[in-house]
Amino acid sequence: MNATTASNAARFAEVPIRTGGTPAAQWLQWRPDFPPLPLDRCRGLVVVAPHPDDETLGFGATAGTAAALGIDVHVVVATDGGAAHPGLAAPQRTQLEATRRHESRCAAEVLKLSAPTFLRLADGGLVGEEARLADILTGILSARAPGTWCAATWRGDGHPDHEAVGRSAAVAAARTGAVLLEYPVWMWHWAQPGDPAVPWHSAARAVLDPVAVERKREAVAVYRSQTEPDGGGRQPVLPPAVLSRLESVGEVVFW
Repeated sequence: MNATTASNAARFAEVPIRTGGTPAAQWLQWRPDFPPLPLDRCRGLVVVAPHPDDETLGFGATAGTAAALGIDVHVVVATDGGAAHPGLAAPQRTQLEATRRHESRCAAEVLKLSAPTFLRLADGGLVGEEARLADILTGILSARAPGTWCAATWRGDGHPDHEAVGRSAAVAAARTGAVLLEYPVWMWHWAQPGDPAVPWHSAARAVLDPVAVERKREAVAVYRSQTEPDGGGRQPVLPPAVLSRLESVGEVVFW
């Protein structure tokens, strides 16, 4: 892959989350034999997420497995996720942001990871913050050991914030010599098995510690602000079908 990976924001927008997207059964029926991700070659790991929960949904079990192997894992969350429910009044948004930071810290504890670093950039506005984010990530990666891996959401994931994080991480990795891995989250929703928009040729599947898989399941449940209806009558941001699909497909990266 390269820095010109095409955006799939239009395709993501065409498939409302409430419709369920591509069923897990289709992915499981297709399920190619991707090579295993060689975690034994990882000398350190920085996981970058657009919003509190993406680090767990897309890469949580891998991060937990890496930590169990003694690898130094550092999680960076770009935004506080306050735009998850559009139209909130300022006090409600502030409360939601605090809740989501708390959930992310609790999920990290469940996965046996250190507390995340929150950059508090604009949720829904990361496209306009890419240069700044790339500079911040460059500083973080420069302070890590040589050979550090940087896992970020895929540049073609569909959600604009996810793609912006991927592009910024790609720039930072190129500057520092870090190894870039890109994990999909929303790709499993809008794409189809064998989809030509997805770089399957560069995919690897994480071989996960069963304990880490169970811890990820418990960590996902921590994100109640996203997985349960709120008091204002809003349905969950992450419906059960989305969570079930992500659990079923496991964790895949492009690198």
